[in-house]
Amino acid sequence: MSEATDRPVDGDAWADACAEDLASEQARRRARYGPPPGSAAEELRKLVDAVADKVSSLQTPLLGVAAQGAVQQAIRQARSAVEPVIERNPQVFDHLAAAGSELLAAYRSAVEGQESRWTRTTDGASGASGPAEKPADDPADPRDEGPSGTERIDLD
Repeated sequence: MSEATDRPVDGDAWADACAEDLASEQARRRARYGPPPGSAAEELRKLVDAVADKVSSLQTPLLGVAAQGAVQQAIRQARSAVEPVIERNPQVFDHLAAAGSELLAAYRSAVEGQESRWTRTTDGASGASGPAEKPADDPADPRDEGPSGTERIDLD
């Protein structure tokens, strides 16, 4: 009998090999890029902590002891207001982050579309000082986007 047939057969060898490969790839990425970002709730908590630490470290002689005490009190109140919200609804912050990304994508799309209409050049106007004359009612003209006039985009 050969040595290969003496070993017991592992039914999950493929799954074990995939798990090992995944673990080694994750370790490689952590070593190269650092730890992955946490959830939006964790990132908000880190932001609040970083801002609080920065504000606490500002020791200006212009502020008296009472004012510095008031700043510390405001920081404690902000933390006590934010922490329960984060603890109860961590998924809300993930949804808000995703919604913010979608709003930014929509804004970019609107701006890029408007910019392309503003900066579109005509075929014969590369060296001309003004826009080329548009052929009258030519349905094959790619520049024809409907009625002429101004278009107002309100992004507020």
